[in-house]
Amino acid sequence: MQAPTIIPLPSEASRKPGDPAHKPSLWQQIYANRWSYIYIAPMVVLVLAFTIYPIFASLGYTLYQWNGIGDPSMFVGLDNFRRAMTDPIFWESFQHTFLYTLVQVPVQLALALVLALVLNNPKLRFSTFYRSIYFIPAVTSSAIIGVVMNLMIGNFGDNLNTLLLNLHLIHEHIDWLADPRFVLWIIIVIGIWNTLGYNLVYFLAGLQTIPTELYEAAKIDGANAFAQFIYITIPMLRALGLVILFLAILGSLHVFDLVQVLTGGGPYFASEVVSTYIYHQAFGSFIAAGAPTQPNIGFASAASFFYGVILMVITAIQALAIRESRRRRP
Repeated sequence: MQAPTIIPLPSEASRKPGDPAHKPSLWQQIYANRWSYIYIAPMVVLVLAFTIYPIFASLGYTLYQWNGIGDPSMFVGLDNFRRAMTDPIFWESFQHTFLYTLVQVPVQLALALVLALVLNNPKLRFSTFYRSIYFIPAVTSSAIIGVVMNLMIGNFGDNLNTLLLNLHLIHEHIDWLADPRFVLWIIIVIGIWNTLGYNLVYFLAGLQTIPTELYEAAKIDGANAFAQFIYITIPMLRALGLVILFLAILGSLHVFDLVQVLTGGGPYFASEVVSTYIYHQAFGSFIAAGAPTQPNIGFASAASFFYGVILMVITAIQALAIRESRRRRP
C-alpha cells in the first residue's frame, strides 16, 4: 500500500532550508497563555491597589512636614531626604538591620539545609511530624511570638541569672531585654527560630527534585556521603539556593513586628531597625524607644523611600545573580 502523502502547511512550504523558525508575536503568546494571565489578575490588582499605588501616592508627602492630620501644608522640599540621610539614628538602625541580616541569614540557612537533609532521609520515621514541628513557628504570628517570648524571658530570666551567677559567669543581675549589650542578639536568636520553617520547606522541595539515580550511581563509584553532598547536592541546589538566599535577605531586611512587640526599638535605640525607625517617625514613639518623637508622615515617607532605594539595589543584584546562575547552569 502506498504511503500517504504529507502536504506541508503554507508556512512550512514557503520556508526555505536554513531559515529560522517562525516565532509567534507578543500578542499571540499572550493569547496562547491567556488563562495564566487571568489566574494572576487578582494578585496583580491587589498589588497595584495596596502596594504600588500607596508608594507613588506617598511620594508627594515627602515634600511636606505633616503629622497626618488634615491636609499637608508646610512645604519643606527635599529637606526630609536630607534629614534622613544625615540622621545618626537612621544609620544606627540601618547598622542594626544589617547586623540582624548578616547573622540571621547564614545561620538560619545552614540550619535549614542540615535539617532538610535529615528530614529528607526516607528511612527516618515520623518525618512528617518533625516537619510540622519545625514549620509551626513560621506560620505563627510574629506578634504572638514576641508577646510569648517577652513573658518567657521576663519569667525565666531570673532563673537564668541565678544559674549564671552560681556558675560565676556573670557578676550582677541582667535584665535581658533592657540591656543594650544583649537585646539585639536575643532578637536575632528568636528571629532565626521564627522563620526557620520557610527555608526548611524550600530546601526540602529542592532536595526532592534531585534524582535518586545520581546518588545510587555515586555509591556504586565509591563516593561517601560527604562527597555526594559536595558533588551532587550542592550543584543541584545551586540555582534554588540562590533564590532562597535572596528571599531570606530581603525578608530579614524587613524585620519589624518581632522587634516592635519585644522591645519597641529600645532600650535607647539599641534594637531599633529601619522598619521600626520609620514607624516611630510616622506615628510617634514612646520613651521605651529612647526619646519621644512627634509624628511626621513626610519625614517617614522620605526615610522609607531612601531605604527602598537600597532594597531596589539588592533586588537588582538578586536578578542579575539568578540570571547569571541560569546562564552557567548546564
